[in-house]
Formats: sequence, C-alpha cells, structure tokens
Amino acid sequence: MSAESIRNIAIIAHVDHGKTTLVDNILKTCKVFDDHEKPGELIMDNNELERERGITIMSKNAAVRYKGCKVNIIDTPGHSDFGGEVERVLNMADGVLLLVDAFEGPMPQTRFVLQKALELNLKPIVVVNKVDKENCDPELVYEKVFDLMFQLDATEDQLDFPVVYGSAKNGWMGPDWKSPSNDITYLLDQVIEHIPSPKVTEGGLQMLISSLDYSRYIGRIAIGRIQRGGLKENQDVIIINRDGQQTKGRIKELFEFDGLAKKKAPELGAGDLCAVSGIENFDIGDTITSVEVPEALPSIKIDEPTMSMLFTINDSPFFGKEGKFVTSRHVKERLEKETEMNLALRVEETDSADKFNVFGRGILHLSVLIETMRREGYELQVGQPQVIIKEIDGQKCEPIEELNADVPETVSGKLIEQVTQRKGVLLNLENKGDRTLMEFEIPSRGIIGLRNWLLTISAGEGIITHRFIKYEGLKGEIPGRQNGSLIVLETGTSIPYSLHNLQDRGKFFIAPNEEVYEGQVIGENSRPGDLVVNVTKTKKMSNMRSAGADDKMRIAPPIVFSLEEALEYIQSDEYVEVTPESIRLRKILLKEHERKRAKV
Repeated sequence: MSAESIRNIAIIAHVDHGKTTLVDNILKTCKVFDDHEKPGELIMDNNELERERGITIMSKNAAVRYKGCKVNIIDTPGHSDFGGEVERVLNMADGVLLLVDAFEGPMPQTRFVLQKALELNLKPIVVVNKVDKENCDPELVYEKVFDLMFQLDATEDQLDFPVVYGSAKNGWMGPDWKSPSNDITYLLDQVIEHIPSPKVTEGGLQMLISSLDYSRYIGRIAIGRIQRGGLKENQDVIIINRDGQQTKGRIKELFEFDGLAKKKAPELGAGDLCAVSGIENFDIGDTITSVEVPEALPSIKIDEPTMSMLFTINDSPFFGKEGKFVTSRHVKERLEKETEMNLALRVEETDSADKFNVFGRGILHLSVLIETMRREGYELQVGQPQVIIKEIDGQKCEPIEELNADVPETVSGKLIEQVTQRKGVLLNLENKGDRTLMEFEIPSRGIIGLRNWLLTISAGEGIITHRFIKYEGLKGEIPGRQNGSLIVLETGTSIPYSLHNLQDRGKFFIAPNEEVYEGQVIGENSRPGDLVVNVTKTKKMSNMRSAGADDKMRIAPPIVFSLEEALEYIQSDEYVEVTPESIRLRKILLKEHERKRAKV
C-alpha cells in the first residue's frame, strides 16, 4: 500500500474520558469483527489490570480500513507516570485525536501528552466527548482546549484544528453537539481529510524500534514505523543501537497490523507500522537499517525517573506460602526483563544480593509493576517510596509537581492548609458550583500520602492529579504521618476478644481470626509512637461465664489498603509485603529488642 493511503494516529485522553470506548466503536464501525463475533467492551484494554482500573497502561496498536485508506490507531496511556510509553509511541504517529470530556475539559495529564505531541509537530483533531452529560458545556471546553494549545506554543497550523462533538458511549460523532448523528463515520472522514499521510524521504531502509512484543513461539518482536525504504521477509539488515554499535541480523517474518491482530506480509513500504521477528539483541530506540548504507535515526529521549523504591525478597515468617517465585534470582530476572519493555524504569543492584533499587516515574508506575508481579506468582517486599534528589550546580534539588485538586467546597480550606504544610504553594483557585478547583506547586515528597488523607477527609469525593514539571532546591522538612503503628507481639491468630479490648488504642487493618506474625503492622495507633499489642491473647476460661457475653462484642471493620495506599502509608522503617493473595505491612526489624537497639 502506498504511503498516500496510510494514516497513523495516536489517541490522547485523560483517564476515563472515553478513549478506549471510542476505539471500540471505530473497530466495530470498520467491521473488524465478523457478525458472529461479540467482542464486548474495552477491546484494546486486554490486560486484566487495565480493565480493573479502567486505565490504559501499555500502548497498543490496531489498524482499520476505511474508504480505501489504512488507518493505524495507536492507543496511548493517559497518565504521566507512563510517560515512557507515551514518548516512544508518538514517534510512530503523524497526527493525534485529542479526546476531552465535555464536562471536565482538558485535564493535567492530557496536557502532559498533548505537549509531547505538539513538540513532535503532530496535527491534532479535537474530539469533545460525552456531550450527553448533564450540565456540560462543549463550547467552553473547545475554548479551553484552544487556550491550552496556545499556552503550549502550538503552531498556527496546529491551532487551526478541526473539532468533532459526540458521545462514544452512544456511538455517534458529528459537527454539532446539539444534533446527534447515527454513527461515528464523521470522525473517520475528518481523520482521512486532516491527518497528513506519512512523509516519505528517498534513501535506504530506516526503521526506529518504538515498542516490543514477545511470543512464546518466535521470541522477541520489534515494533516500529518504517521511515524510509522498505522491508521484506528474509532480508539482511543492520541494527544500530544508542551507542552507535552495529550488529547484523536477518528479518525472519514481517507482520502488518490488521484489526487487533498481526497479519503476515511479504513486504511493507515506508510510512507503515510493522512488527518484525528473527532479529536478536535489540532494544527500544535502536534503528533497523540497510546493509548497504547503515544510517541511524535519532534515538528516543525519555524523561528521567523521579522516584525510587527498594525491592527485596520476602523474608517474613509467612514467606513461600502463597507465591511460586520467592528467591532473589527470580526477582532479579523479572526486574531485568521489565526494563527491556519499560523504558522509564531503571534497576540498580545494592551491596546486598537480595535487594534492588528500582527507579520509576511515580508511585502508580511502580505499583503497576508490583501488582503485575504478584499476579504472576512473585512474593516480594517493598520499602517506602523515596524521591530522587539531584545535585544541580552544587545545590541539592528535588522534583516539583503541578497538583490539581477538584474537591467539595467544604474541604478546600483543609486541603490548602495540608498542602501548605507539605511545602506546597497555591497558584489558582476557581469555584464551580459546590466544587472547588485548585492548582498548586508542590514537592513530589509532599504528594506521598496526600491522596489517602484527602479521600478520608472528603468521604471519597476529592480528586487529585499531578504531573512532574521541574527540579528546584530542597524545600525543607515535610511532616510525615503523625500517628504510630500497632505492632504484633507474637505470631498466632488474631482473637476477636483481644481486638475488641484494643479498639480504643487505634484503628485495625486486620479482621478477627487472621494469621499474624511478630513485627507485623496491624493497625494505626491513636497516638504518636509505635505500640506493641498482643492480639493473640485468648479469654481466660473459667466456670464463671455469662452466657452470650461474646455476642455483645462490636468490632469495627478493618481498613483495607490498596497497594498504592499501602506504599504511601508506610514509614521509613517499614516494608509492604506483597504476595499473590495478600498485602501486609511489617516492620523491617521484626523483633522488638532489635528495633529498640536500632534506635539507640
């Protein structure tokens, strides 16, 4: 297929603005599925974690044919923690669909991905989605998108963008939000008309590897866009890595995207996206080029990690009970495998053979890796997240983030006070009905634990999003969690009688009749400082017992942490123990006398 009849588009949207639903509709409209096939919803989010959280984590490709054109669709993550994914997949596109919610408008994470797209000089089409929402204002959203693009230094051509209104959920798109159409073909027509076909230059083969896939049968697969020249099966090529080193290879099989699948192709030309197998020892950012004139393309630039965590093997008394992979060799191999696919992740060995420092873009980025590992059967322990301090011009600097909060009006004062304590500065405040929108600048350290606090104080109604903007001088001490931990005295089973009697000491994270071990953190003390409690103590048996006394016990339900909440909650002397079935909190030193000695 000639480059003129190819369109490569990436879809940009904030989490939950309807991106994956829109892709589902495009696939159905272009008859990717036979009549007897029932693909369901969230077709592109085929990863279990993505479906549960309702977010896109891994970028994916699909291709549809419409009016004689092949449209390659690249689904991009909406969260800045997955910026490593975003930066490399935008290299494959010629234009972007910017999807915004007709009620919420452009959000901070949208801004992050859009900025990357504009820097790469990609042509945008704005899609105002969810126009059927109550109290939405599509025209105001359109103006906000224009203002945002202007702030991001968009060119005149980029600012002259077409706009499409519609509802992906109800399956329609059109030029006017007040008059719904019957389908989404109007949007596809705009793509064909406004997104440029790939620019093709003369010369030998050049293809930048932007993504990786893996097959049990054929090994590692390189995915990218052919910039110039063409590729054939059984073709000899040269692979040039980031450092300019050249290695020879041979393309065994060549695939093009067709619907959601990959289809074998004997040859493909410039401008198309493809997947190749057979070559070895390559990484994302390497160039596949011709043997005759080997020329490298500029490698992909990835933003630096801003946060690190210590990963170590599980050495708690309950190790090996639930997981298959528990040794340091297993953990090390899994982390090394992840760095091949996950560009924004770095792993460093420490002076201990079973501890590894893992660097990433934020708590969500690292927690998705931990969650994936536990589902694969790994057991591990993770330390408190630490921000990465850099030395710039002889001064110690820390990452600063832009924090956007959308909270009930009654909570706004408390949030401003809390953010100020964490060395944040209020930049902007806007009232919208009974909600307040605020914008802050805050050190990354100050964000750790803030979401938990806000959810508690706002009864689950507060929303915060943040994105990294710059490094600045250290802002000084930030107060951590005020209350101490409740720690188990001895290994055994938690007895309802003991939990009932200890309720005035604090809040518990465990239910009655749960297995616990010495040194495990099972609750939050109602006062500062840690407290060791005995929850395995049973009631003394005597013949003087009142009938039904146990029935009167009222035990408050335990607080159950998600993985991110647990990582944000722990102190510097605590670990989160992660196994396929459990998330537990524990002290690094399990024995009380060891903890006392360490404090001296």
